[in-house]
Amino acid sequence: MTQQKQSLFADHAYLPDGWRRNVLLEWGADGTLTTVTPDTHEAPRGAQKAAGPLLPGMPNLHSHAFQRAMAGLTEYRAASSTGATDNFWSWRDLMYRFAARISPEGLASVAQWLYIEMLKAGYTSVCEFHYVHHAPDGNRYANQAELAQRVVDAASAAGIGMTMLPVLYQYSGFGARAPREDQRRFINTPEGLLELLATLRAARPENAALRYGVAPHSLRAVSEDSLRALLGGLDGSAPVHIHIAEQTAEVDACIETEGARPVQWLLDRFDVDGRWCLVHATHVDANETLALAKSGAVAGLCLTTEANLGDGIFPAHDYLNAHGRIGVGSDSHIGVDWRAELRLLEYGQRLTHRQRNVLASAQTPYVADRLYEAALDGGARATGRPAGALQAGHRADWLVLDADHTSIAGHAPHAWLSGVVFCEHGETPIRDVYAGGEKVVENRRHRDEEGAYVRYRAALAELLK
Repeated sequence: MTQQKQSLFADHAYLPDGWRRNVLLEWGADGTLTTVTPDTHEAPRGAQKAAGPLLPGMPNLHSHAFQRAMAGLTEYRAASSTGATDNFWSWRDLMYRFAARISPEGLASVAQWLYIEMLKAGYTSVCEFHYVHHAPDGNRYANQAELAQRVVDAASAAGIGMTMLPVLYQYSGFGARAPREDQRRFINTPEGLLELLATLRAARPENAALRYGVAPHSLRAVSEDSLRALLGGLDGSAPVHIHIAEQTAEVDACIETEGARPVQWLLDRFDVDGRWCLVHATHVDANETLALAKSGAVAGLCLTTEANLGDGIFPAHDYLNAHGRIGVGSDSHIGVDWRAELRLLEYGQRLTHRQRNVLASAQTPYVADRLYEAALDGGARATGRPAGALQAGHRADWLVLDADHTSIAGHAPHAWLSGVVFCEHGETPIRDVYAGGEKVVENRRHRDEEGAYVRYRAALAELLK
């Protein structure tokens, strides 16, 4: 029997042309919107009624799920393996120790809890940059896609849309340096990774809520030849994500060994286009900024993590003015909130330029609206799935705001996004969350919250034992 079309009526909804009144949304059994009709005179019989204004759900374009379990545990000064003061590289040493301990069952529990937190925060899809592939001793599991399948299943259980990106990690540094012992769970070849991806696809086929791509970890972890081999075995429309130019030491090493800055090196040698997401891209010069914007690729910005690791500040003002695409991600998950990512994106520019509303534009003077729309568009592109907009053919993902929340109560609709993004008063203004047309969060509680939290706490106890 074919499931009957479902519908929802909202007094206000944020459509591609802005806030509209009396909007009727209809979607099918696969969770895809079929019609979105503003200015509807009244809700049709049988339609649900939204409890507040609707916003499209935000895609999270960069996640390392297992790192959620170590959030808050690295906030002390540690010695780096490079001998430098506490920085990204010393944090990475600590992260590797954590990665060495995670079990399949523990990863599943941590990931499901993280994805519930994402949904409650208003992320309705996630790009999982998944690089822990092997057993703790570095050998393959009997099912080589064991850990990736656990993460995909965790997303399905939570109800969040997923783009799974198995990571190719071969080397410990530029010049094809041999991998470190504490990287043994990550290491693969292009052929091995494509085989893992095929195994994963066969076991968990793509559908409206699930997409596959790949993630060459970084230019320091792959070679030009291995990157070409990986891309050559991939569907030409599949998303490709890569860490790049996050740290100045990475830029310096790339110049020394490859004779060019990382982003320029990549753009000169590969057909970087709209299916690519360059994660961080923090340290780009003026020429790279313009070239990256022109390519159509998405700059994947993870502001809370970048600030936590002391990475630096992306040149967002110049990049956006060059019509560059951006999206946001929660990366290491020291915070899971797209509002905080957008707020920090703007505040970093204010501190750099010593001005206010730096990332507003003549066309979109409200900075929250400009950043929100940009992150929806770029994030959806990074997922490789039709998401990020309330329009027919897109995933039925949206957030229901609490109209009585102190950040927006009494404000006119044109100021609602400003209140949502820039005001931090009390609990979240996001009341309900729908993903694929299913109400997964109601009145700020996820449908499976209690059991998932018990499993998360058990996994955390085992990791910290």
